Amino acid sequence: MNKLVNAVLLLAALSIGTVVHASEPYTLNAGDMLSISVWNEDALQKEVVILPDGTISFPLAGQINAKDKTVVEVETELKEKLSEYISDPVVNVTVNRVSGNTVHILGKVQTPGSFGMSQPLDAMQALSLAGGLTTYAKENDIIILRRDGMKQQIIPVYYANIKQGKSLESNVLLESGDVIIIP
Repeated sequence: MNKLVNAVLLLAALSIGTVVHASEPYTLNAGDMLSISVWNEDALQKEVVILPDGTISFPLAGQINAKDKTVVEVETELKEKLSEYISDPVVNVTVNRVSGNTVHILGKVQTPGSFGMSQPLDAMQALSLAGGLTTYAKENDIIILRRDGMKQQIIPVYYANIKQGKSLESNVLLESGDVIIIP
């Protein structure tokens, strides 16, 4: 009975965390593919991939930084740049593929590798995508490596505690590029 209660509490906590973060707008990442069009301008319709440095190039607008921006922010910047050449341009940007939004899982999981995030994921959800931990994984020694510019941050994940409904704050929401290491 105690295990059932813990499982229900864990699922409730995981779902609450996901709902809270699901309303945040998606920010673009290197590798994402965008479709950009300007209304009534046939020559200004193009698919672009965000380059590793975070930029895209578009005719008349030149090169702009798209990484870590929302679609609306990219539309606004393109509209401002195109306004020099076109009277009141109507710019539409859509995300065709979120290839740049990935996390990497290494170590003692069933299926290590890189996983695309088409929705917000926390550490437990990502470990589930990798098939779960293997028998000899050290459940409370899991870390997430997160790069912030030139610095790296280490974030502990207490898997065994989370399964018991404890240390839920260590079930962090993942960011693109995070590396989860399971010893």
